[in-house]
Amino acid sequence: MNLPAEFLRRMQKRLGAAYPAFLRCYGEPPVRGVRANLLKLSAAEFSSLAPFAGEAVPWAEGGFYTDAEKIGLTIPHHAGLCYAQEPSAMCAAPLLNAKPGERVLDLCAAPGGKTTQLAAAMGGEGVLVANEYVFDRARILSQNVERLGVKNCAVLSADTASLAAALPAYFDKVLVDAPCSGEGMFRKDPAAVAEWSEENVDRCVLRQSAILDDAAQLLAGGGTLVYSTCTFEAAENGEQVAKFLARHPDFMLISQHLLLPHEVRGEGHFAAVLQKREGERGDARPCPVRRDGAAERAYLDFAADFFLTPPRGTIAADGGRLYLLPEGLPALCGSVLRAGLELGTFDKKRFTPAHALAMACRAEEVRRVYELTDDEAARWLRGETIPREGKGWGIAAWHAFPLGLCKAAGGILKNHYPKGLRR
Repeated sequence: MNLPAEFLRRMQKRLGAAYPAFLRCYGEPPVRGVRANLLKLSAAEFSSLAPFAGEAVPWAEGGFYTDAEKIGLTIPHHAGLCYAQEPSAMCAAPLLNAKPGERVLDLCAAPGGKTTQLAAAMGGEGVLVANEYVFDRARILSQNVERLGVKNCAVLSADTASLAAALPAYFDKVLVDAPCSGEGMFRKDPAAVAEWSEENVDRCVLRQSAILDDAAQLLAGGGTLVYSTCTFEAAENGEQVAKFLARHPDFMLISQHLLLPHEVRGEGHFAAVLQKREGERGDARPCPVRRDGAAERAYLDFAADFFLTPPRGTIAADGGRLYLLPEGLPALCGSVLRAGLELGTFDKKRFTPAHALAMACRAEEVRRVYELTDDEAARWLRGETIPREGKGWGIAAWHAFPLGLCKAAGGILKNHYPKGLRR
């Protein structure tokens, strides 16, 4: 690989005798991983359904090594049963130790790998806020939250300073997977090599410092902050943490972890666990709830026919869309892409359920579930109809896991899988 000369010089100085072993890694293919969506199934269940799941990743429950290159084309991916994620990148979210019922923030969240790990740890209970400053990346984040069936997550695009001003000391746990120089991605992403420069490292250090200061303001007393990067650069990792602690004496370092590709089976990643000393836990204004009586009645009529056990929560309207808000969701700033679980849309005449609602369902909660074979599921994901007797809205499922919405009529299942997702 045509690695930057200055990067190599720094790594040789940092690693010393281990440098040749580090350098040899770049003659080897990148390590790939996939993580089971533990909101929907166990690691063992996923392994039995997904032939591409290999050995377990030791530092991440539900993580597996894989040789597969195009997991996004598989049925388990479309069923929201997994997330393709580099193995080392799976290390940071578990360090936060998120629990059901907590207030958790993923501050730099796109594309969503760590957000969905946190969601699984929370088990659908509590408030999970996933923020991404770059709006186009926030849209990808929102799509992954939807695909994996996360109910209690609000997705927004805001600058971290505005968020800190709006929700001081509000969150019990904060994850900062900071924008970085990307050295740990060189082996899998040639663009990261092309973008590397000393100047970019310096810019990243300044940006990370500002984000960490905002994260400190967002975290409640006694809370946990995990700071992570996918780089080897000390100025962005250990030195960044040391400077943060000097600026914030109310924090203490619990642990630091640096994964290097010649020492572990994975790419590069750094993570530090920091704890804030006891102090205030801020409250916030509740998320304002806009109501639309006609839309809500139309949804409830649909839900009575569709569900055996409908999801509970506060229903809010937003521009013709209905959402089920996470209990305790605060008023948010910036652009809110998803204020919890999208239920569907109302056009003044009828309610149309959302794909997100289907992906968040369990088969046992729905009246009409149409089980598809492997061949039928593949056809379904291409947008085809499937022969089945029945009537009304239901779920098309694979091994009892929802693939999407269908409407049975005239001996067929009309396919409501979103056109933009079809294979």
